[in-house]
Amino acid sequence: MVDMTVLPQSRPLTADDLATVPDDGHRYELVDGTLIVTPAPSTRHQRAVARLLKALLDAAPEHLEVLTAPYDVRLADDTVLQPDVLVCRRADLTESNLPTAPLLAVEVLSPSTRLVDLTLKHGRYEAAGCPSYWVVDPDEPSLRAWELRDGAYVGTATAIGSEEFSATLPCLVSLVPDDLVR
Repeated sequence: MVDMTVLPQSRPLTADDLATVPDDGHRYELVDGTLIVTPAPSTRHQRAVARLLKALLDAAPEHLEVLTAPYDVRLADDTVLQPDVLVCRRADLTESNLPTAPLLAVEVLSPSTRLVDLTLKHGRYEAAGCPSYWVVDPDEPSLRAWELRDGAYVGTATAIGSEEFSATLPCLVSLVPDDLVR
């Protein structure tokens, strides 16, 4: 198992500091000024991301953009995340990042990211006002979804194996967790 690394630092980092990290195949994210480095994902992880991307691209209306990591989502000056898949308004994008919460953030779990995806990122997307957050577990396989209601995430759906998952936010889409990893 490959682990996620939190690098020691003398001060909290900012998005400007993040712009100076090397382009070396690792994923660099910033959570409350702390740099988190994640290794390249597994084949199973990438397969789930690719299938999610295709389903969301097919479902998204013209005014929405569907992107995959690495792409910076700047939630605050000290918090820059790279969801595995995101959906946002095209009008919200800049050339280099999304300077606001996406409409949907999707994280595909890996052994090295599981805890961060289920706790830290869940909390940061919630606090930033991201309307919908999904977590896909390619090993189970399953998909869990939360929607923002009155400023807090509420679990709205869980689909396991061959069960169908349907969502209306940010667009109408149906998925089967088993199909994401085949």
